[in-house]
Amino acid sequence: MDATPIARAQFAFTVSFHILFPAFTIGLASYLAVLEALYLITGRDAFHALYRLWTKAFAVTFAMGVVSGLVLSYEFGTNWSRLSDAAANVIGPLLSYEVLTAFFLEAGFLGIMLFGEGRVSRGVHFAATCIVAIGTLVSAFWILSANSWMQTPAGYTVGPDGRFFPADWWAIVFNPSFPYRLVHMVLAAYLSTAFAVGATGAWHVLRNPGDAPARVMFSMAMWMAAVVAPIQIVAGDAHGLNTIANQPAKIAAMEGHFETQRGAPLILFGMPDMEAERTRGAIEIPKLGSLILTHDLDGEVKGLKAWKPEDRPPAPIVFWSFRLMVGIGTLMALAGFVSLWLRARGRLYDTRWFHRFALVMGPSGFVAVLAGWVTTEVGRQPWVIYGLMRTADAGSPVSAAQVATSLALFVLVYGVIFVAGIWFLIRLLVRGPTAAPPSGGPGREHTPMRPISAAGEAP
Repeated sequence: MDATPIARAQFAFTVSFHILFPAFTIGLASYLAVLEALYLITGRDAFHALYRLWTKAFAVTFAMGVVSGLVLSYEFGTNWSRLSDAAANVIGPLLSYEVLTAFFLEAGFLGIMLFGEGRVSRGVHFAATCIVAIGTLVSAFWILSANSWMQTPAGYTVGPDGRFFPADWWAIVFNPSFPYRLVHMVLAAYLSTAFAVGATGAWHVLRNPGDAPARVMFSMAMWMAAVVAPIQIVAGDAHGLNTIANQPAKIAAMEGHFETQRGAPLILFGMPDMEAERTRGAIEIPKLGSLILTHDLDGEVKGLKAWKPEDRPPAPIVFWSFRLMVGIGTLMALAGFVSLWLRARGRLYDTRWFHRFALVMGPSGFVAVLAGWVTTEVGRQPWVIYGLMRTADAGSPVSAAQVATSLALFVLVYGVIFVAGIWFLIRLLVRGPTAAPPSGGPGREHTPMRPISAAGEAP
C-alpha cells in the first residue's frame, strides 16, 4: 500500500494543531504590547489586570506551539525525505533563519516578559514584550516565505540530479505569492486573537455588565474587528488576483469552474464533480465571478478542463473550504460593523444578543485559519513544489504500516496533551482578570479597577 496518503494525513493532522497556536501568539503578543503601553501611559489597573491574564494565556499557547512545531521538522525527514533531499538547499536555510532570527529572539526575551515584572525597570519589561511581539512576526515572515516558495517557486536552478539550488535569494524570499500571503496570514492572526479576546470579554460582560476589564477587552476586540476585517477583505482580493496569475488551477477549483469562459458566473453553492467535470446544483450570480477575479465583467476565467485530469486539484475540498473561510470573514466584518453601530448609540455594553453572538464567534478565527490553509495546501495538489515536484514523488521509502502507526500515536498523544492544555486555557479565561498590586518600580500613580454601571457611569 502506498504510504503517501497516510503521510499526507499525518502532516495535515499535526500542522492543523500547530497552526492554531502561532496564529494566536502572533496576535496575542501584539495585543500584550498594546496593553502594557496603555497601562504605562494611563496607570489604569484594568489594563494591568488584562495584561496579566493574557500573558498567562500566551505562555500556555506558546509552549503548545513549540511542542507541536518540533514534530513537523521530524516529519520532513521521516515521511518526506525525497522532498527534503531535493529542496534542502532552498528550504533549509529559510527555516534556519526563522530559528536564528525569530525563535531565539522570542525565547531570549520571553523570560523577562513572563517573570521580569517588578524585577526589571518598566522600560526594560515593556521592551521585552515588544521584542517578543516582533519575534512572532519575524517567525511568520520566514515560515511563510518557505511555504510560499513551494507555492510559487522562484530564484532557483535545478542540478543534473534534480536538486534545487539557490540562484537569487531575494527572488526566493520575496517570491511572487509571499507578500500577499504574509499580509493575509498576519491579519488572520490578528482577527483570530481579536475574536478570542472579544468572546472572553463578552462572557464576563454577560455575567457582570459593570466589569471594567471585561468592557475594555470587549471594546478593544470590537475595534480590531471593525478596522481589520475590512482590510482583510481587500487583502484577500489582492491575494486572489495574485493566485489567479500564478496558480490558476487553484482558483478554478476554489470557484468550481470546469469550463474556461468569459463573463464567468460566481458559483455561490454547489457540488463539484471531478468525474462528470461539472458543478452539480450550482447556484450562480451571472458575470460576478469574472468581476471578482479579473475586475472585468467579461474577463476570462480558466476552468479545470484546461489542465489534464492528473494535474487538477481536488475541487470539492477546495471549493467548500474556501467558502467556509469567506463566510466566516463576512461574519467578522458584520460583527465589526454592528459594533460600530452599537457604539455610536451607546449600547455596546448592554446589547446582550450581540454579546452572545460575539461569544459564539470566539473560535471563528481559528476555523477560518484552518479553512484557509486547507484551501492553500489542497489547492496546490498534485504538486508539493508547484509545477516542479509532485507530492507522489516527494515521500520517503517507508511502509504504510509504519506511517499509520506513528499517525495513531500522534492522535493519542496530541489528544491527551492538547485537550488538557486547551481545557486549562479555557478555565483561565473563564476565571478572568484579577487585580494585582502595582509593580514594576516606584513613581507611578495607579487608577484602580472600578465597576461600571450599565449606563457607563462609575457608581
